[in-house]
Amino acid sequence: MESDGARDIHGTGAGPVPRPAVPPQGPAVPPRPVRAPDAALAGARPEYPLQPGQPGQPGSPVADWLDDPRPAAEPGIWRHRYRLPKAARQEQRLAPVTVVGFLVPLAAGLLLWSLWKHGSIPYQWAVLRLLTPSDWWWGGTTSPKGYQGTEAITVAGGVFFAIVVYAMARLGSWADIIRHLVTGRAQPARALIAALGALATLTLVFPSAFGLGWDPLPVQDPLFSLIVLITGDYTVFASRPLTYALCALITLLVLWPFARIGGWWTLVKDAVAARERAKSADDTARPVTAGKPSQWPELREAGQHEAADVLTAALRAGQMNDVDCVRIDGMWALARAEARIPSFTATILRDGAAAWTHPSGQRDLPGREGRHDLPAGQVRIGRWTQGDRTPLAYGGAGAALGPETLATSLLAVGPAGSGKTRHLVRPVVESLGLHALAGRCAVVVVCAAGTPLGPDSAYDVVVRIGDPASVYDLDPYAESQDPDETAAFLAEALIGDLDTTSVTRAVTALAQLLGPYRAAYGRFPTLPVLRELLEGEPSALNALRAALAPEEHSGMRRELDARARQFGTPGDPGPMLADRLAVLDRPVFAKFFGADERQARPFSLRAVAHHPLRVRVDLPARGHEEAARIVTRLLLAQFGAVASDGGRSHFACLVLDDASAAVTGESVRRVQRLRSRNAGVVLVLRTVGDVPEPLHGPLYAAVGCRMAFSGVTTWDGGRFAEAWGTQWVETKDIAQHTVFADQPMTRLIHTLRKLVTGKTVTTEAVTVRQVERERWSASELAHAVPPGHAVLSLTTVRGEHAPPLLVDLRS
Repeated sequence: MESDGARDIHGTGAGPVPRPAVPPQGPAVPPRPVRAPDAALAGARPEYPLQPGQPGQPGSPVADWLDDPRPAAEPGIWRHRYRLPKAARQEQRLAPVTVVGFLVPLAAGLLLWSLWKHGSIPYQWAVLRLLTPSDWWWGGTTSPKGYQGTEAITVAGGVFFAIVVYAMARLGSWADIIRHLVTGRAQPARALIAALGALATLTLVFPSAFGLGWDPLPVQDPLFSLIVLITGDYTVFASRPLTYALCALITLLVLWPFARIGGWWTLVKDAVAARERAKSADDTARPVTAGKPSQWPELREAGQHEAADVLTAALRAGQMNDVDCVRIDGMWALARAEARIPSFTATILRDGAAAWTHPSGQRDLPGREGRHDLPAGQVRIGRWTQGDRTPLAYGGAGAALGPETLATSLLAVGPAGSGKTRHLVRPVVESLGLHALAGRCAVVVVCAAGTPLGPDSAYDVVVRIGDPASVYDLDPYAESQDPDETAAFLAEALIGDLDTTSVTRAVTALAQLLGPYRAAYGRFPTLPVLRELLEGEPSALNALRAALAPEEHSGMRRELDARARQFGTPGDPGPMLADRLAVLDRPVFAKFFGADERQARPFSLRAVAHHPLRVRVDLPARGHEEAARIVTRLLLAQFGAVASDGGRSHFACLVLDDASAAVTGESVRRVQRLRSRNAGVVLVLRTVGDVPEPLHGPLYAAVGCRMAFSGVTTWDGGRFAEAWGTQWVETKDIAQHTVFADQPMTRLIHTLRKLVTGKTVTTEAVTVRQVERERWSASELAHAVPPGHAVLSLTTVRGEHAPPLLVDLRS
């Protein structure tokens, strides 16, 4: 399992998957940046691994950091060393009404049972006399004549006891008590508490078996009495096997509800599965231990102790960082799923912590600035503020993003200077880059030239559109072999933002040229040639028609003739496509988009579907805004096409630092489909007004995560308020009413009080109502969000939601 093809470099058309524009530099073991502790965490251990061998840091900070707890939490909460706030823990305590709801039915049940035992319930034996023969009783009484009456009374007591217990369980809050005390706990504590409850119940059912002297609950005796009434004789109990079988049946019936509550079956299945994995490893010389994550317990459970020892030693020696841990953990999961454990172990024993290093040779990003927790897949972007709107579980906790939320796509809106790039795009891009080094992600960043999103060495591919010094070109066809697919995203890029031209007609016009050209020459035309064909240049059309002279191209000749008949007709999209294409057919782009076929090094966006690449595309500099908008739409359209390629196991994400020109009707539909394809986009806008108004609603519905920065206008805030909807809140209205006295003495007192205080005597009327209100109104988003803050709502791919809450991006 050297690489199993998962990290190999394959061709992408004109050349292999591009290597980094700047060769990676740095030590063999990438150091981790040192983060100064927060004021609130002063004196505590740092949240991130420090550089190995740093003075004053005993042991291995990376191993200690890896062993830190990461409990399950609500979406968007920074899980590293997260602890539920004290107020939220108090909220999870049993409410007094729940305790009362348990005690009152219990007391009522005990009272009823006591009355039954003493025969004080009216008409207590009327039903029993009605259902049994009269010769079992003395006339007019319930005194038994023989054993039948005695056993019938015992059976009736058991039935009444069962009814009382069922009524107490249904009417009382037993389910809430059990959920709080037992089922809400983790294993094995849950199973142990249920076992203790089962043991206590058995002592009440079979007290003599435990050497106890109290009366048993009416469970065994009513069953035995019922058997006596059915068989008509006591000799049935002369058989010891039958008696023991009945006792065993009663024990199983008592244990069954406790087994369900305690999750005994699941616990046993997990234990058996772990034992089977240990046996399959065929390593009985060393015991299986369940240690901390830094001890690699999963490898040890599978019997791979040598590999685990190598990795543990590398961790303790400071030769591994978080990227190495996550990368090797991912490869272990793949090896176990594909039954390649021996190959995995051999690679670990040979390469150690450097096994399966990213093709770039890098094991960390140079000069990372964000706060990352790769085992949890999160990057911290701020802190959830405390307030009335914020649930107790979020108040004061870190705010984090990860692939599980970015896979639903994110829309961020904020004016220039609100911190979109600094507080959102930069940490997200850095986090995705780290995931790419771990083999879990491919990221494509589209930004203006000079945007501070990391050095060139932090990327595998850097495409600078319009820069003669750029190492790489951009393939406008994304290595596609289908003329219709190519025509679709070219039409989207060229005229997707226009309402005057039909995109469908444009796709047809492009396909009628791209298909014949590929059939004739085995490739798609360069953009200058495509422009000539769209303009109907006779020489270009005649040359193409001549190349299609062979009989096997007769279908393509008909396509070309159909396109030629449309030239000059009303509604022909060719001239508009040619005009837009002329924006890219400029001297500054002469060596781009495959124009120079001999020296071109085109990068195909389709490579991100097969490799965990880090790509940055720098848009043209000022003066070529229209070209930048076309390229942005082209990349978004290509990304939507390549994200659907099968066989991709890693997450793919496209980050648009300025998506104002990329949002079209077709792009919104593509974004909606990405969630089911393990891909997502991050769209950053200065204002929603940059998007056509008919697309406002579909855009907000297509993304699962929405973020409004401080400074948005009321118009933009209105769209967020509409998308976030309303909620029911409790309001309290206080009305003051003047008190009018009827008695002379009371009126005198009120007059004196008014002279002294200067206020009329009033009384307050309090009205509490449930009303439906917006979670965030447009005015609040525009005026109540402080600088350096944003309102963020999240949705995960599993459908979990985090409501729109205020985030302090500076903490």
